[in-house]
Amino acid sequence: MGIKWRNWALPAAPLALALLATGCVSAPGAPAAEPTVAPSTSVARARVCAKPAAGPAKAPAGAVTVDPAVVGDLAAKTRSNPPKTTFWLRPGKHRLEPDRYSQVIPKKGNRYLGAPGAVLDGRKTNQYAFGGTARNVTIRYLTVQRFVAPQNEGVVNHDSADGWVIEHATIQNNSGAGLMAGTRQRVRASCLRGNGQYGMNAYKAGDPISDLVVEGNEIVANNKDDWERRRPGCGCTGGVKFWAVNGADVRGNWVHDNRGTGLWADTNNNDFRIEDNVLEANDGAALIYETSYNAVIRKNTIRRNNWVEGRRYADRGDNFPFATIYLSESGGEPRIRARTDKIEIYRNVLENNWSGITLWENADRFCNSPANTSSGDCTLLVKNTDRCARPAIATAPLYADCRWKTQRVDVHDNRFVLDKSVVECTVKCDRMAVLANYGTYPDWSPYQGERVAEAITRKQHNRWHDNVYLGPWKFVAYDPSRVLDFGQWQGTPYQQDAGSTFRARDGG
Repeated sequence: MGIKWRNWALPAAPLALALLATGCVSAPGAPAAEPTVAPSTSVARARVCAKPAAGPAKAPAGAVTVDPAVVGDLAAKTRSNPPKTTFWLRPGKHRLEPDRYSQVIPKKGNRYLGAPGAVLDGRKTNQYAFGGTARNVTIRYLTVQRFVAPQNEGVVNHDSADGWVIEHATIQNNSGAGLMAGTRQRVRASCLRGNGQYGMNAYKAGDPISDLVVEGNEIVANNKDDWERRRPGCGCTGGVKFWAVNGADVRGNWVHDNRGTGLWADTNNNDFRIEDNVLEANDGAALIYETSYNAVIRKNTIRRNNWVEGRRYADRGDNFPFATIYLSESGGEPRIRARTDKIEIYRNVLENNWSGITLWENADRFCNSPANTSSGDCTLLVKNTDRCARPAIATAPLYADCRWKTQRVDVHDNRFVLDKSVVECTVKCDRMAVLANYGTYPDWSPYQGERVAEAITRKQHNRWHDNVYLGPWKFVAYDPSRVLDFGQWQGTPYQQDAGSTFRARDGG
């Protein structure tokens, strides 16, 4: 779990929107100059933390009323009532029994509705709010706060049960993850705020999640406990972390001001649509898509991300193109069923981030390599990791199938805006990149030398085209030492960004 940035590394204000509408970079046949997403639209739709929707002021017909004055009333009434019961939590602060493992164990089809002002408070004592394996549970209009789940565990849907619906909820100020996820889970119009590790951890032990929807939420100020600093290289933080999710729609969310990455899909995810989101002011990358497959990333507004982590690496003298959209060993794979057979990044507006898009492939990272940081997992094309060993790995089909490959990535019709005076940088915040490292490890690896760098740069169908650039952008190809201007990037041998336009602005 966690990215491996390179082979030797183990584990303030935005520009005026009028700048985005300028036609100064237009040319015959060039993409439209105006932004394809109105930034205020998604933000307004997902601005739910400041003004959460109010639940029913009276108990719905047939609902069981839960009394905040009675400690443990919610858990007790859940135990004593049949499945598919609706519970209405009266206004006030509801508490569980003062044991760290005390929690609500719903029954199949239960519904929990919070009245205006209803709060389930863990008092920094209880680890979990809602757990168990019951399916099709609904939680609406309820604030869940101050639970102390351990690292990588979650407070709501602790056991990753299937079919849960979380809507108009506020899940805040908890340790660990605010919530976990199961198959067919729907998380809509909710505030995931100030949780210690993740807003949501979409992970289910031993059983991949499918058909996940994350829509219209505000995901803000998570990783409050700064886990990457506590466990350097853990790859265990973000606004939302996805692990082995097959089919996810992530749309219309406002993901902002998280410590670390905004959205992070890590290891054997497939078939994602990430669209119409506003991703802004996250300390690290807006989006990491790592050792995963087949995705559409479109119509997002992405601004002022990666200022903290990008600057930290630059200040250390690191020349790696630390990116705002970072694809690490991820690409399109037609043999894996999905709604697309490539990774397509299009019609996004990227404004004043620390660098742009990096496509990276670590030559030393593959199934059965000690350099694989994905907890011993293998690709979706090879079920038995032990098959990826010499001598078979040096020949087809294992030579190709034992690697997660950054391939079939199509970057087009995006708008990239950079004003260095806004980002407050002089160097290394202006990169667009496709590259790999020189393969060295382990000594039996068939990917040593420049093989992977040559493949990702020239042979794996990775393309930029029909984009608009405003600002002093530079381009990195093959390895971190090859820094190119726009003409070199478009010319032989790289031949990138056909049909794109470029205008460097003064003052940066």
